[in-house]
Amino acid sequence: MSPKTDQSVSTVIRERHSVRKYDANYKIAREEIEDILNGAILAPSSSNLQPWRFIIIDNEEVKKELRLIANNQEPIETSSAVIAVLGDKEMYMNIEKVYRSGYEAGFMDEENVNRLMHNANSLYPNISEEVRKNIASFDAGLVSMQLMLIAKEKGYDTVPMGGFDKVKFIERFNVSERYMPMVLIAIGKAAAPPFKTTRIPLKDIAEFI
Repeated sequence: MSPKTDQSVSTVIRERHSVRKYDANYKIAREEIEDILNGAILAPSSSNLQPWRFIIIDNEEVKKELRLIANNQEPIETSSAVIAVLGDKEMYMNIEKVYRSGYEAGFMDEENVNRLMHNANSLYPNISEEVRKNIASFDAGLVSMQLMLIAKEKGYDTVPMGGFDKVKFIERFNVSERYMPMVLIAIGKAAAPPFKTTRIPLKDIAEFI
């Protein structure tokens, strides 16, 4: 079971730090990782098309392979698992599934389903792939941050890693051309305190108008 504690969102945000030293003997059950992901995918996304997919690597031998692809970063191998977040460039393929599901759940009527499907089908297949990549990248960031906060609330630590060979990752894990590897998130129990960081003062980056 996870060492979950009762913390406010504000506390979780302030206590979450990127951890790079993990207890290699600590294993998180797949059911717990699924629970974290089920919370993460409640994140918002453009037109609710949820342009994300996940590959969870918890096999020790496969993690060793992944470490070579990810610039030999230690957390890849010592964490309980690595969650690869992929962006879906063809999120429009989800349109009917998403909106029909909303209808079946009683969240919208047939008229609204048809309107939303028509609008989405008129937009997403016709915009450039570059724009769709940007949308998928943004939404993958939202789901990734939510994932890390939920993990921390459950007592686990994480670190997001963008430094990996995405071409080699695609080849090793047979990733379809539809998907873009965005980030690797190591998750586990810290074996050493995180390296603390500061932030640029708000007065230097925000203004009221």
